[in-house]
Amino acid sequence: MAEITAALVKDLREKTGVGMMDCKKALEETKGDLEAAVDWLRAKGLSKAAKKADRAAAEGVVAIALGVDHGSVIELNSETDFVARNADFQKAAGAFAKIALSADGHDALLNAAHEGQKVSEAVTQLIATIGENITLRRSAKLSVQNGAIAAYVHSKVDGADHLGRIAVLVALESTGDKAALESFGKKIAMHIASANPLALAETDIPADRVEREKTVLLEQIKEDPKAQGKPQQVLDKMLEGRMRKFFEESVLTKQAFVLNPDQTVEAAVAEAAKTAGAPIKIAGFVRFAVGEGVEKKVDNFADEVAAMTKKD
Repeated sequence: MAEITAALVKDLREKTGVGMMDCKKALEETKGDLEAAVDWLRAKGLSKAAKKADRAAAEGVVAIALGVDHGSVIELNSETDFVARNADFQKAAGAFAKIALSADGHDALLNAAHEGQKVSEAVTQLIATIGENITLRRSAKLSVQNGAIAAYVHSKVDGADHLGRIAVLVALESTGDKAALESFGKKIAMHIASANPLALAETDIPADRVEREKTVLLEQIKEDPKAQGKPQQVLDKMLEGRMRKFFEESVLTKQAFVLNPDQTVEAAVAEAAKTAGAPIKIAGFVRFAVGEGVEKKVDNFADEVAAMTKKD
């Protein structure tokens, strides 16, 4: 039996495009025989999946699942909207969201059991069955000790309230009336789906994102005719004002409440606390939108057909 070295695993990975752990397992199963390992991966459908792995999966669905005091959301991506409407694909998304309720992080979700196999293996099986690159791209979970987890799904899949294009979870901490909390939580979730805040509080916005915004605003101020010839203290005040507006537009509690733009979300929370009969704290939120951040390849269909029919 050949020694299964890191170099051998690397060679198999480069030859097949399959993940490192699957390559290692293939070599263990074939006692270090590289070519036999290639065939083993092909037999498992992994090599077929790898051939599709470089294709952008920017379509798909987001799915939510709710427990008594916790909720989860996942994003399952496909290459085309056609596959996103596939019943097996949607069924898998819903199942993965339920599994995510008890998984401790995304890696744990991928390694969790699903119908006699790992979730990651179930994704690979979907790829082999459906014939497109499919990825379980991300997942998140929120929980509360006292309060409620509310959810909202936008652009829902027909007949499936837990599937759609945008999904939001909101965690409200409060000892107030449960029904009032759930009702208000859904309104906050709807706001988040629409307003897409960067963070719950100013301190939650990454420092590099704040610095990037400052750099952009400083450049804008330099180009502003009103700023020409002004002393530095005036320029600093202009920057301060524009950064304040940035935070008002980016931080959830400072945003104008979508359902009542005359008040901030923070004011809406205080008002809802009166109805609930106890103070309310927004403990956290998660917003997933299908394909956000994924670079989509734009193909010219006519050119693609021409290329397929081109003769040498």
